[in-house]
Amino acid sequence: SWWSFRAAARSRNIGWRIDYFLVSRSFLPKVKDAFIYEEITGSDHCPVGIILEV
Repeated sequence: SWWSFRAAARSRNIGWRIDYFLVSRSFLPKVKDAFIYEEITGSDHCPVGIILEV
């Protein structure tokens, strides 16, 4: 979810995954999906998302 501005790292998807959602083991079955919004630009970071069953 972070790419350096150097050496076209974002376009080559060479970056660090430094943004996380943390859940307990007991809550894990409620996590249905997690994803990175790579298409959102304007920063060296991009948002991450999670879908939960409630």
